Formats: sequence, structure tokens, C-alpha cells
Amino acid sequence: MPYEASSPKNDWLTMVAVSALACILQDVLHEGLGHGVTAWLSGARQITMSTVALQSDIETRWVSANGTLVNLATAVVLWLLLMRPRYRPVTHYFLVLAMAGNLFTGTGYFLFSGVANFGDWKQVIAGLQPQWAWRVGLIVLGAATYYASMLLVAAKLRPFQGREPRTLRWVCWTPYFTDGVLAGIAALFSPLGLFYMIASALPSTLGANSGLLGLPSMMCRGEHKDEGVVIPRSISWIVAGGIASVIFIVVLGHGITFSR
Repeated sequence: MPYEASSPKNDWLTMVAVSALACILQDVLHEGLGHGVTAWLSGARQITMSTVALQSDIETRWVSANGTLVNLATAVVLWLLLMRPRYRPVTHYFLVLAMAGNLFTGTGYFLFSGVANFGDWKQVIAGLQPQWAWRVGLIVLGAATYYASMLLVAAKLRPFQGREPRTLRWVCWTPYFTDGVLAGIAALFSPLGLFYMIASALPSTLGANSGLLGLPSMMCRGEHKDEGVVIPRSISWIVAGGIASVIFIVVLGHGITFSR
């Protein structure tokens, strides 16, 4: 990476803002572009989109599946963008977190639905027989692709690693807890009630992003001698993250209804 190593510490507030923006992007893509647009194109007359779920008057396998598929397609695009090495540190951090959120949500949903028999991919495989085989297939697919996703994210986070293990823990754990707090607060405003916060919002965020908790251990095997790239304070990213978070919680948390 063509960044200059520096002694100052990462700016925590900027990391939180970038984490919030990456979380919001992943959620809007999943619920809006994935489920919402598919339902609309499938002929839905009314759609209500919130941070927790999308409700429409039409349900098909494609409507259920496309939230995950859009996340995975977005992750591929972000990975291709990250092949270009000349980004500023904050921009690079955002692209990696956005890729991680989309990868972990997409691959984690296979595993979650297979194990819990709940969520989008439960609807996708509904009625397919033998049901147990489809669920086992989802579990195997989810476990394999989730681990592969962790390897991809680890490779792109490597420039921020630094010599001290705690530096990498801050880099990985800050987005994990930021996403959990943001998703939890937004879900409290949801008209769907507390059940969906417990059954959907928190598992889909904390569960899907649990790979971020394991990345420091995966990446710290062996000695790392470089200082690492520093994430500096960026007022523009902080302001953007703050505004987007307020809109996400207050507006999208309550839900937006589209009718025709």
C-alpha cells in the first residue's frame, strides 16, 4: 500500500462514523435494493421498508433471496474497487468495512437460516424436499463462504494492522459494536415491535458481523513489524456519518411506505 506510516493513533470518532456509513449502506442495499426493488418489479402494490425488514403484499423466492444476492454482488464490486491501491486511509477503511458488511451479511444469512430455520433463506427453500438436506446445504455453504469472506477482509485490513495487537482490535471491533448499537437503536423505532429487534435486527447485525471479532486473532499469527496505516480525523466523514445515522434511525427506523 502506498501509505506513509505514522506514529499518531487512529481517530476513533472517524472510525465510528465510517463504521456507521458502511452499516447503513449494507442495510439499505439489502432491504431496499434487494427486497424492495424486487418486490416492486414483481408487482407489489404496497411496500414498507424499515431498518429491520421489508414488508410487501407479494412474496416470492426471488424477493426473499435478492437481499442476500445484492449484498454479495455489492461485495464483489467493492473488492474490485479495492484492487486499486491508491485510496486515502479513511476511504480505504470505508471500502473494506462496506465489503465486510455485505460479505458477512450475505454469507452469514445462509448459515443463519440453515441453523435457525428462520429468515430470508427459510422462505427461499420453503417447500423444497428433502427439507433437511436443503438446510444442511445452507449450513455448509454458509460456513465455507463465511470463512472465505473473513480471509478476504483480513487481506484488505492488513495495512491498518500495526505492531500492537490492540491497534487491530480497535480497527475490527469498533465497527462491530458501532453496527450493533446503530441497528439496535433504529430497531426500537420499528413499527414491527420488539420481537423483530430481538429476532432479526440484532442477530443479523451482531451475528453476521461476528467475523470482525475473530479477525484480530486470525491476523495476528506471527510477528508484524510495520507501524501500519493511521486513520486520521476527517470532519467530512464524521459529519456524513452523523447525518446518515440520524436519518437511518429516525426516518428509516419508523419505516417508509411506497404505494401505487
